[in-house]
Amino acid sequence: MPLATHPLLIPSRRRWLQQGSALALATLPVLGRAQAAWPSKPLRLVVPFSPGGSSEIVARSVAAELSKTIGQNVFVDNKPGAAGNIAMQEVANSEDGHTLILGHIGTLAVNPFIFPKLPYDAAKDFVPVSLLSKVPSLYVVHPDVPAKNLVELIALAKKSPGQLNYGSAGNGSAGHLAFEYLKMASNISILHIPFRGTGPMLTDLMSGRLQAAAVGAPALIQFIKAGRLRCIATGTSERLPQLPDVPTVAEQGFKGFEMTQWYGLLAPAKWPKANVAKLEAEAIKAGQSQAVREKMAADTALAVGSTASEFDAFIKTEQARWKPVIARAQIKAD
Repeated sequence: MPLATHPLLIPSRRRWLQQGSALALATLPVLGRAQAAWPSKPLRLVVPFSPGGSSEIVARSVAAELSKTIGQNVFVDNKPGAAGNIAMQEVANSEDGHTLILGHIGTLAVNPFIFPKLPYDAAKDFVPVSLLSKVPSLYVVHPDVPAKNLVELIALAKKSPGQLNYGSAGNGSAGHLAFEYLKMASNISILHIPFRGTGPMLTDLMSGRLQAAAVGAPALIQFIKAGRLRCIATGTSERLPQLPDVPTVAEQGFKGFEMTQWYGLLAPAKWPKANVAKLEAEAIKAGQSQAVREKMAADTALAVGSTASEFDAFIKTEQARWKPVIARAQIKAD
Protein backbone atom coordinates (compact mmCIF):
# COMPACT_ATOMS: atom_id res chain seq x y z
CA MET A 1 0.00 0.00 0.00
CA PRO A 2 1.42 3.43 -0.90
CA LEU A 3 2.62 5.34 2.12
CA ALA A 4 0.54 8.44 1.28
CA THR A 5 -2.72 6.41 1.40
CA HIS A 6 -1.92 4.45 4.56
CA PRO A 7 -5.05 4.63 6.80
CA LEU A 8 -2.98 5.85 9.76
CA LEU A 9 -1.63 8.81 7.78
CA ILE A 10 -4.87 10.09 6.18
CA PRO A 11 -6.10 12.07 9.24
CA SER A 12 -2.72 13.71 9.67
CA ARG A 13 -2.51 14.63 5.99
CA ARG A 14 -6.08 15.96 6.07
CA ARG A 15 -5.32 18.02 9.18
CA TRP A 16 -2.17 19.42 7.50
CA LEU A 17 -4.14 20.50 4.42
CA GLN A 18 -6.86 22.05 6.55
CA GLN A 19 -4.35 23.92 8.69
CA GLY A 20 -2.53 25.17 5.57
CA SER A 21 -5.78 26.44 4.05
CA ALA A 22 -6.76 28.15 7.30
CA LEU A 23 -3.35 29.82 7.50
CA ALA A 24 -3.62 31.07 3.92
CA LEU A 25 -7.10 32.49 4.52
CA ALA A 26 -5.97 34.15 7.75
CA THR A 27 -3.06 35.77 5.92
CA LEU A 28 -5.25 37.46 3.28
CA PRO A 29 -6.75 40.10 5.58
CA VAL A 30 -3.29 40.86 6.96
CA LEU A 31 -1.95 41.44 3.46
CA GLY A 32 -5.00 43.54 2.63
CA ARG A 33 -4.42 45.66 5.70
CA ALA A 34 -0.74 46.11 4.80
CA GLN A 35 -1.60 47.25 1.28
CA ALA A 36 -4.27 49.63 2.56
CA ALA A 37 -2.00 51.23 5.18
CA TRP A 38 -1.63 54.49 3.28
CA PRO A 39 -0.39 57.06 4.00
CA SER A 40 2.50 55.42 5.83
CA LYS A 41 4.37 58.70 6.46
CA PRO A 42 3.62 62.45 6.44
CA LEU A 43 2.15 63.86 3.23
CA ARG A 44 3.97 66.72 1.54
CA LEU A 45 1.70 69.32 -0.03
CA VAL A 46 3.77 71.35 -2.48
CA VAL A 47 2.64 74.92 -3.15
CA PRO A 48 4.21 76.24 -6.38
CA PHE A 49 4.39 79.85 -5.17
CA SER A 50 6.17 82.00 -2.60
CA PRO A 51 4.68 82.30 0.90
CA GLY A 52 2.32 85.21 1.49
CA GLY A 53 -0.35 84.79 -1.17
CA SER A 54 -3.81 83.24 -1.33
CA SER A 55 -2.28 79.84 -2.05
CA GLU A 56 -0.59 79.84 1.34
CA ILE A 57 -3.85 80.47 3.19
CA VAL A 58 -5.77 77.81 1.26
CA ALA A 59 -3.02 75.19 1.54
CA ARG A 60 -2.38 75.60 5.25
CA SER A 61 -6.02 75.60 6.31
CA VAL A 62 -6.79 72.44 4.31
CA ALA A 63 -3.54 70.72 5.35
CA ALA A 64 -4.34 71.32 9.02
CA GLU A 65 -7.78 69.74 8.62
CA LEU A 66 -6.49 66.80 6.54
CA SER A 67 -3.92 66.05 9.23
CA LYS A 68 -6.74 65.36 11.68
CA THR A 69 -8.37 62.60 9.64
CA ILE A 70 -6.05 61.04 7.08
CA GLY A 71 -3.78 59.30 9.59
CA GLN A 72 -0.61 61.33 9.01
CA ASN A 73 0.52 64.92 9.24
CA VAL A 74 0.25 67.01 6.07
CA PHE A 75 2.91 69.68 5.78
CA VAL A 76 3.10 72.55 3.28
CA ASP A 77 6.26 73.07 1.22
CA ASN A 78 6.53 76.26 -0.86
CA LYS A 79 8.45 75.73 -4.12
CA PRO A 80 8.18 78.89 -6.26
CA GLY A 81 9.74 79.44 -9.66
CA ALA A 82 9.01 79.43 -13.39
CA ALA A 83 5.29 80.21 -12.97
CA GLY A 84 4.82 77.03 -10.96
CA ASN A 85 6.45 74.76 -13.54
CA ILE A 86 9.37 73.74 -11.30
CA ALA A 87 7.07 72.45 -8.58
CA MET A 88 4.71 70.77 -11.05
CA GLN A 89 7.59 68.91 -12.68
CA GLU A 90 9.01 67.84 -9.32
CA VAL A 91 5.71 66.43 -8.11
CA ALA A 92 4.96 64.75 -11.44
CA ASN A 93 8.30 62.94 -11.16
CA SER A 94 8.05 62.13 -7.44
CA GLU A 95 8.24 58.45 -6.54
CA ASP A 96 7.47 58.37 -2.82
CA GLY A 97 3.69 58.17 -3.18
CA HIS A 98 3.25 60.84 -0.51
CA THR A 99 3.86 64.08 -2.45
CA LEU A 100 0.93 66.04 -3.90
CA ILE A 101 0.50 69.57 -5.19
CA LEU A 102 -1.83 72.52 -4.95
CA GLY A 103 -3.20 73.01 -8.47
CA HIS A 104 -4.06 76.52 -9.59
CA ILE A 105 -5.60 78.49 -12.43
CA GLY A 106 -2.08 79.37 -13.58
CA THR A 107 -0.48 75.94 -13.67
CA LEU A 108 -3.55 74.18 -15.07
CA ALA A 109 -5.46 76.66 -17.26
CA VAL A 110 -2.82 79.20 -18.27
CA ASN A 111 0.65 77.67 -18.55
CA PRO A 112 -0.41 75.13 -21.20
CA PHE A 113 -1.17 78.09 -23.49
CA ILE A 114 1.72 80.48 -22.74
CA PHE A 115 4.69 78.09 -22.72
CA PRO A 116 5.78 76.53 -26.02
CA LYS A 117 6.88 73.44 -24.09
CA LEU A 118 6.11 72.44 -20.51
CA PRO A 119 8.08 69.98 -18.35
CA TYR A 120 4.76 68.41 -17.36
CA ASP A 121 1.45 67.51 -18.99
CA ALA A 122 -1.42 68.87 -16.92
CA ALA A 123 -3.81 66.25 -18.29
CA LYS A 124 -1.56 63.17 -18.28
CA ASP A 125 0.87 63.61 -15.38
CA PHE A 126 -1.72 64.45 -12.72
CA VAL A 127 -5.12 63.34 -11.53
CA PRO A 128 -7.55 65.89 -10.08
CA VAL A 129 -8.50 65.17 -6.47
CA SER A 130 -10.71 68.05 -5.27
CA LEU A 131 -11.38 71.70 -6.02
CA LEU A 132 -10.67 73.30 -2.63
CA SER A 133 -11.38 76.99 -2.97
CA LYS A 134 -12.42 79.86 -5.18
CA VAL A 135 -10.86 83.19 -4.32
CA PRO A 136 -12.29 86.57 -5.39
CA SER A 137 -9.83 88.85 -7.17
CA LEU A 138 -9.65 92.40 -5.85
CA TYR A 139 -8.41 95.39 -7.81
CA VAL A 140 -6.36 97.66 -5.58
CA VAL A 141 -4.16 100.76 -5.81
CA HIS A 142 -1.64 102.40 -3.53
CA PRO A 143 -3.31 105.16 -1.46
CA ASP A 144 -1.25 107.82 -3.26
CA VAL A 145 -2.88 106.97 -6.62
CA PRO A 146 -5.59 109.62 -7.27
CA ALA A 147 -8.36 107.12 -8.01
CA LYS A 148 -11.12 106.33 -5.55
CA ASN A 149 -12.82 103.77 -7.80
CA LEU A 150 -12.38 101.85 -11.04
CA VAL A 151 -13.99 104.54 -13.17
CA GLU A 152 -11.44 107.07 -11.94
CA LEU A 153 -8.53 104.67 -12.50
CA ILE A 154 -9.65 104.05 -16.08
CA ALA A 155 -9.95 107.79 -16.69
CA LEU A 156 -6.46 108.29 -15.26
CA ALA A 157 -5.02 105.54 -17.45
CA LYS A 158 -6.66 106.94 -20.59
CA LYS A 159 -5.36 110.41 -19.78
CA SER A 160 -1.77 109.09 -19.54
CA PRO A 161 -1.53 105.84 -21.54
CA GLY A 162 1.28 103.57 -20.34
CA GLN A 163 2.25 105.84 -17.44
CA LEU A 164 0.57 103.75 -14.73
CA ASN A 165 1.89 100.34 -13.72
CA TYR A 166 0.56 97.24 -12.02
CA GLY A 167 2.34 94.27 -10.48
CA SER A 168 1.61 90.56 -10.46
CA ALA A 169 3.08 87.35 -9.07
CA GLY A 170 4.55 86.68 -12.52
CA ASN A 171 3.72 86.30 -16.19
CA GLY A 172 0.64 84.14 -16.57
CA SER A 173 -0.27 84.38 -12.89
CA ALA A 174 -3.87 84.90 -11.82
CA GLY A 175 -3.13 88.55 -11.05
CA HIS A 176 -1.68 89.02 -14.52
CA LEU A 177 -4.74 87.47 -16.13
CA ALA A 178 -7.11 89.52 -13.97
CA PHE A 179 -5.55 92.84 -14.94
CA GLU A 180 -5.16 91.96 -18.61
CA TYR A 181 -8.81 90.91 -18.62
CA LEU A 182 -9.69 94.33 -17.18
CA LYS A 183 -7.45 96.12 -19.69
CA MET A 184 -9.20 94.39 -22.58
CA ALA A 185 -12.64 95.14 -21.19
CA SER A 186 -11.86 98.83 -20.58
CA ASN A 187 -9.43 99.45 -23.46
CA ILE A 188 -6.71 100.99 -21.28
CA SER A 189 -2.92 100.77 -21.33
CA ILE A 190 -1.17 100.05 -18.01
CA LEU A 191 2.38 98.68 -17.75
CA HIS A 192 2.74 95.17 -16.32
CA ILE A 193 5.62 94.48 -13.90
CA PRO A 194 5.96 90.78 -13.04
CA PHE A 195 7.44 89.63 -9.72
CA ARG A 196 8.46 86.26 -8.34
CA GLY A 197 5.45 85.74 -6.12
CA THR A 198 2.64 87.68 -4.50
CA GLY A 199 4.57 88.44 -1.32
CA PRO A 200 7.40 90.42 -2.99
CA MET A 201 4.90 92.20 -5.24
CA LEU A 202 2.79 93.34 -2.28
CA THR A 203 5.89 94.67 -0.55
CA ASP A 204 6.59 96.97 -3.48
CA LEU A 205 2.92 97.89 -3.87
CA MET A 206 2.55 98.98 -0.25
CA SER A 207 5.83 100.89 -0.38
CA GLY A 208 4.56 102.89 -3.38
CA ARG A 209 7.02 101.51 -5.93
CA LEU A 210 3.99 99.95 -7.67
CA GLN A 211 0.67 101.65 -8.27
CA ALA A 212 -1.90 98.90 -8.75
CA ALA A 213 -2.52 95.14 -8.70
CA ALA A 214 -5.21 92.46 -8.87
CA VAL A 215 -4.76 89.91 -6.10
CA GLY A 216 -6.81 87.24 -4.38
CA ALA A 217 -8.82 88.67 -1.50
CA PRO A 218 -7.29 86.57 1.33
CA ALA A 219 -3.85 88.12 0.81
CA LEU A 220 -5.25 91.68 0.65
CA ILE A 221 -8.13 92.12 3.05
CA GLN A 222 -5.99 92.95 6.11
CA PHE A 223 -4.04 95.62 4.22
CA ILE A 224 -7.22 97.16 2.80
CA LYS A 225 -8.80 97.41 6.23
CA ALA A 226 -5.58 98.89 7.63
CA GLY A 227 -5.61 101.58 4.93
CA ARG A 228 -2.35 100.47 3.35
CA LEU A 229 -4.13 99.68 0.08
CA ARG A 230 -7.32 101.01 -1.51
CA CYS A 231 -9.72 98.54 -3.10
CA ILE A 232 -11.39 100.09 -6.14
CA ALA A 233 -13.33 97.06 -7.41
CA THR A 234 -14.03 93.39 -6.78
CA GLY A 235 -13.97 90.73 -9.47
CA THR A 236 -16.98 88.95 -8.02
CA SER A 237 -20.49 88.95 -9.46
CA GLU A 238 -21.82 90.44 -6.19
CA ARG A 239 -20.33 92.72 -3.54
CA LEU A 240 -18.37 91.04 -0.78
CA PRO A 241 -19.77 91.12 2.76
CA GLN A 242 -16.29 92.06 4.02
CA LEU A 243 -16.17 95.08 1.65
CA PRO A 244 -19.80 96.16 1.29
CA ASP A 245 -18.90 99.68 0.09
CA VAL A 246 -16.69 98.48 -2.77
CA PRO A 247 -18.59 97.99 -6.06
CA THR A 248 -17.87 95.14 -8.45
CA VAL A 249 -16.24 95.65 -11.84
CA ALA A 250 -19.60 94.80 -13.41
CA GLU A 251 -21.34 97.53 -11.40
CA GLN A 252 -18.87 100.09 -12.70
CA GLY A 253 -19.80 99.68 -16.33
CA PHE A 254 -18.63 96.19 -17.38
CA LYS A 255 -21.64 93.90 -17.33
CA GLY A 256 -20.89 90.21 -16.95
CA PHE A 257 -17.27 90.76 -15.85
CA GLU A 258 -16.11 88.19 -13.30
CA MET A 259 -12.68 87.06 -12.16
CA THR A 260 -11.84 84.56 -9.43
CA GLN A 261 -8.77 82.51 -8.68
CA TRP A 262 -9.09 78.86 -7.71
CA TYR A 263 -7.07 76.14 -6.05
CA GLY A 264 -7.38 72.37 -5.87
CA LEU A 265 -5.49 69.21 -4.93
CA LEU A 266 -3.70 67.15 -7.56
CA ALA A 267 -1.87 63.85 -7.18
CA PRO A 268 0.68 62.30 -9.56
CA ALA A 269 -1.07 60.12 -12.14
CA LYS A 270 1.09 57.15 -11.09
CA TRP A 271 -0.55 56.95 -7.67
CA PRO A 272 -2.67 53.84 -7.00
CA LYS A 273 -6.35 54.55 -7.54
CA ALA A 274 -7.17 53.45 -4.00
CA ASN A 275 -4.83 56.07 -2.55
CA VAL A 276 -6.27 58.80 -4.76
CA ALA A 277 -9.78 57.77 -3.75
CA LYS A 278 -8.87 57.92 -0.06
CA LEU A 279 -7.30 61.37 -0.48
CA GLU A 280 -10.37 62.55 -2.42
CA ALA A 281 -12.72 61.44 0.35
CA GLU A 282 -10.65 63.14 3.03
CA ALA A 283 -10.17 66.29 0.94
CA ILE A 284 -13.93 66.60 0.43
CA LYS A 285 -14.47 66.30 4.17
CA ALA A 286 -11.74 68.86 4.87
CA GLY A 287 -12.97 71.32 2.23
CA GLN A 288 -16.54 71.12 3.51
CA SER A 289 -15.65 71.14 7.21
CA GLN A 290 -16.85 73.96 9.42
CA ALA A 291 -13.28 74.81 10.42
CA VAL A 292 -12.09 75.30 6.83
CA ARG A 293 -15.25 77.13 5.79
CA GLU A 294 -14.85 79.56 8.69
CA LYS A 295 -11.14 80.04 7.95
CA MET A 296 -11.83 80.67 4.26
CA ALA A 297 -14.69 83.04 4.99
CA ALA A 298 -12.52 85.01 7.42
CA ASP A 299 -10.02 85.46 4.60
CA THR A 300 -12.67 86.26 1.97
CA ALA A 301 -12.40 82.94 0.15
CA LEU A 302 -15.05 80.35 -0.72
CA ALA A 303 -14.44 76.77 0.44
CA VAL A 304 -15.59 74.16 -2.10
CA GLY A 305 -14.49 70.55 -1.50
CA SER A 306 -15.64 69.05 -4.82
CA THR A 307 -15.37 65.50 -6.12
CA ALA A 308 -12.52 64.53 -8.42
CA SER A 309 -14.80 64.31 -11.45
CA GLU A 310 -16.27 67.76 -10.73
CA PHE A 311 -12.78 69.22 -10.45
CA ASP A 312 -11.74 67.56 -13.70
CA ALA A 313 -14.71 69.09 -15.54
CA PHE A 314 -14.02 72.48 -13.95
CA ILE A 315 -10.39 72.48 -15.15
CA LYS A 316 -11.50 71.76 -18.73
CA THR A 317 -14.04 74.61 -18.58
CA GLU A 318 -11.42 77.06 -17.30
CA GLN A 319 -8.94 76.05 -20.00
CA ALA A 320 -11.56 76.76 -22.65
CA ARG A 321 -12.33 80.12 -21.02
CA TRP A 322 -8.79 81.45 -20.72
CA LYS A 323 -7.24 80.21 -23.93
CA PRO A 324 -8.79 83.00 -26.08
CA VAL A 325 -8.05 85.64 -23.42
CA ILE A 326 -4.38 84.67 -23.40
CA ALA A 327 -4.21 84.71 -27.20
CA ARG A 328 -5.84 88.14 -27.44
CA ALA A 329 -3.62 89.67 -24.74
CA GLN A 330 -0.55 87.92 -26.23
CA ILE A 331 0.58 86.78 -22.81
CA LYS A 332 3.98 85.14 -23.05
CA ALA A 333 6.10 83.29 -20.54
CA ASP A 334 9.27 84.83 -19.13
